[in-house]
Amino acid sequence: MRIVSGQFKGRRIIAPKKLPVRPTTDMAKEALFNILNNQFYLDEIKVLDLFAGTGNISYEFASRGTTQITCVDKDFGCIKFINDTSKSFNMPIQTIKSDVFQFLEKTTQKATIIFADPPYDFSLEDFKKIPHLVFNKNLLEEGGILIVEHSKHTDLSQVEDFSYSKAYGGNMFSFFES
Repeated sequence: MRIVSGQFKGRRIIAPKKLPVRPTTDMAKEALFNILNNQFYLDEIKVLDLFAGTGNISYEFASRGTTQITCVDKDFGCIKFINDTSKSFNMPIQTIKSDVFQFLEKTTQKATIIFADPPYDFSLEDFKKIPHLVFNKNLLEEGGILIVEHSKHTDLSQVEDFSYSKAYGGNMFSFFES
């Protein structure tokens, strides 16, 4: 994987093969950030990266000037990799090792953008829990959005607070706003 834009544009990041991850493709990432660049000043926002995996999305935010980034993942190897990588790049990324649903139940931390990239084989009910918890716990700042990445075989258009979705190859991003 590589960072597609910003201060660290073109830098390659090699994740250990043993991590249980499926990083967002460069094409999908570039398209997503084209949308976000038109909607936000990325150096003025707070980001919460759920099911962070390799930290791929967080590195992209940090490269583009975001200074308040929190990654949540339950896998120790993923958290260690994100900590090591963000330290080597001197990126302002905090990590929390936790089950995402337990984290969402307990946190009061608000963010401008919450990005969730759960396993593609999640049940529809598990996918629905993410926006449900985010909006019931009021975790988005005013004007903020929740973005859930999923496969094109998962339809989240009937989930409460759904706004729109975009497809890039086999990747889908569903956007939720209140």
